[in-house]
Amino acid sequence: MSYNLSVTIDQSSGFCFGVVYAIEMAEDILESAGYLYCLGDIVHNDEEVLRLKQKGLIIINHDDLQNLRNEKVLIRAHGEAPSTYELALQNNLTLIDASCPVVLKLQNRIKNSHDEDESILIFGKHGHAEVIGLQGQTGGKAIVFQDLAELDNRELPQKFTLYSQTTKSTEKFYHIKEQLLSRGYEVKANDTICRQVSNRYDELEAFVQKYDKVVFVSGKKSSNGKVLFDVCKKHNPESFFVSTIEEIDKAWFRVNDKVGICGATSTPMWLMKQVKEELERY
Repeated sequence: MSYNLSVTIDQSSGFCFGVVYAIEMAEDILESAGYLYCLGDIVHNDEEVLRLKQKGLIIINHDDLQNLRNEKVLIRAHGEAPSTYELALQNNLTLIDASCPVVLKLQNRIKNSHDEDESILIFGKHGHAEVIGLQGQTGGKAIVFQDLAELDNRELPQKFTLYSQTTKSTEKFYHIKEQLLSRGYEVKANDTICRQVSNRYDELEAFVQKYDKVVFVSGKKSSNGKVLFDVCKKHNPESFFVSTIEEIDKAWFRVNDKVGICGATSTPMWLMKQVKEELERY
């Protein structure tokens, strides 16, 4: 059966400048050296990581870093804690620092823009690379939470500064601020959310309403992917999340459907094009 789908890719979707910068740096070195170590997945998209591994990218973790000597190591866009830079000095490692400028600015703020005894709360995903780097700027003292409910039974200082992981929802950040103020805390809120991510909300809202069906392409590990997919689903309930073309289900579509394809800031354009080609085969 032929579906005759009309398929359009959202041109605002795809890599943010931080990811583009990191991948371009990696590709330049891979071209000349043939291999490069990268501390953690360069981007939260398995398909893109696989493409770069085939070019010679070697993904390592912090344990591997302890045993590495005299090599080049890429620091991805999420940034790192100060301890990583100290270890690099000890092990004679050359760090290719592709930390996103927005993340670096936030790290700087957390490290330098308050008194030593000031308490810090970070709204972010537990265990996320960016959040680990941010907490590292406070010597591990910052309180990290990804949901307000986590703070319900926790004894908090009366006064603190609230920060956010750069890819969180702006709306949720301000809701959390208001809730904490209403509980009687003295909250200084530092909105550190990346506008390239938050601006996508309005763009996606407008985009998804034009289509019968929406296919949202993202890695399952992507934080902003989850946030942006929620935006799609809210404004077009016929939105479907896929990480690869194998996850597309023909049963989602009807004859002559208009289909929109969009993705996270960690989704490569080549993958969205693959999805488009697959749908056009129907």
